[in-house]
Amino acid sequence: MDTDTFKQQFLPLHPRLYRTAFILTGNSRDAEDILQEAYCKLWEKRKELSHIRNPEAFCVTLVKHLCLDFIRSSGQDRKSEPVDTVSLPAEESPEAEIIGQDQIRQMQQLINRLPENQQQVIRLRGFNDCSLEEIEEITGLSAVNVRVLLSRARKTIREHYVKLTDYERQRIKTTH
Repeated sequence: MDTDTFKQQFLPLHPRLYRTAFILTGNSRDAEDILQEAYCKLWEKRKELSHIRNPEAFCVTLVKHLCLDFIRSSGQDRKSEPVDTVSLPAEESPEAEIIGQDQIRQMQQLINRLPENQQQVIRLRGFNDCSLEEIEEITGLSAVNVRVLLSRARKTIREHYVKLTDYERQRIKTTH
């Protein structure tokens, strides 16, 4: 495979591969590093790639495995991007913006407390807007498993968020 063919076939996949790496690592720098490593591996194997029937699925699987290897080897505590990277509508008041940022931070903390597989599925579905089929492809889980994990993750987040907001309301009432 020559350079032009490689670019035409694999560079258009970059946004999808980046989203996959970002969701799995929860960090843009790590996602970029993993993508760079993936492209290097693809380039090294370029002579064998012409036999691949579905290059997109192959690349997503490669990125997924690189991410999982990275997470295991680094022993990192997967944290999401800082709240600063999430933008809120500009027309909101400073007070509303602070409240919104706090709610985002609380949600990120709740998601970070979920089991690893639930974190992965909720991020893919909720933040990346992946279809159930895409989540199946990325994670290697069955459709039933994806639905169960999503349901459990949402239920857990909802329960903890309600407890957290109830606690905050009670705390505010007792201090005033």
